[in-house]
Amino acid sequence: QACFIGYGGMLMESFVAIMALVSACIIDPGVYFAMNSPMAVLAPAGTADVVASAAQVVSSWGFAITPDTLHQIANEVGEQSIISRAGGAPTLAVGMAYILHGALGGMMDVAFWYHFAILFEALFILTAVDAGTRAARFMLQDLLGVVSPGLKRTDSLPANLLATALCVLAWGYFLHQGVVDPLGGINTLWPLFGIANQMLAGMALMLCAVVLFKMKRQRYAWVALVPTAWLLICTLTAGWQKAFSPDAKIGFLAIANKFQAMIDSGNIPPQYTESQLAQLVFNNRLDAGLTIFFMVVVVVLAVFSIKTALAALKIDKPTANETPYEPMPENVDEIVTQAKGAH
Repeated sequence: QACFIGYGGMLMESFVAIMALVSACIIDPGVYFAMNSPMAVLAPAGTADVVASAAQVVSSWGFAITPDTLHQIANEVGEQSIISRAGGAPTLAVGMAYILHGALGGMMDVAFWYHFAILFEALFILTAVDAGTRAARFMLQDLLGVVSPGLKRTDSLPANLLATALCVLAWGYFLHQGVVDPLGGINTLWPLFGIANQMLAGMALMLCAVVLFKMKRQRYAWVALVPTAWLLICTLTAGWQKAFSPDAKIGFLAIANKFQAMIDSGNIPPQYTESQLAQLVFNNRLDAGLTIFFMVVVVVLAVFSIKTALAALKIDKPTANETPYEPMPENVDEIVTQAKGAH
């Protein structure tokens, strides 16, 4: 069932991406930019009427929108405001809500379909976070086991709780940083997520290639190596540019230096406060550090993968074997019942 689940999951995720693109396309451009632009741009600190300010700013970009339209959409989807709801999820939900409401002849109101779409997205996010936390917990316990062997035991409740708590605190910290980010978080964290996500794919493909070499099936290794090479070229290049580019529109460190210069000179833009600029400086430096760390991990893994593959080529016999398939016996229920009775 691995192929069915793996390829099916890949197709389902692709369908979600297509749905997101369609939803973004059917939304009025003025509404789209009002939802996805940073609050600091749409309504600087101290603005009395946020909706009116957002409508004025977006209209000045050439996408005419009125405050009444923004209020109407917020009321229809059951939200107090749709201004600066960055992150993609609200945009997808609004688009899906109007599509489903119209396609089903007005069945249920728009607010129902909006919250249905939010729940639909949340299930994708929660399962990803759950699976990621579980995998991270196992890896962290292996790492902690180097310091204290007892922490490596997966049958130890204290060790499990400690590793799980550390993993939750790790992603919870980034969640907090996104919430307090003056640009809404998504603008700062999204580039890092995009690079890390594709780096993970490259790492997985490297491991697949190594397994093929160890199983003496190196004639098939190109299937994993070709996309691996492309992913590593793209992600390492993007990572280098995001970390070290002198262009303040690209590089994390360049952006941080730009904002730090504003603080040092006292030339703070009206849409920001000094504390907000300091937060942006910290977040961008944090992103730069993590990007460099991810790149180092990928390069180290690539070096060890090459060494392992070359070592496997020097050995005549497979050093890794696939466990042969064993079908479940027809009387499996009877066997389970007997086993339970024996205990």
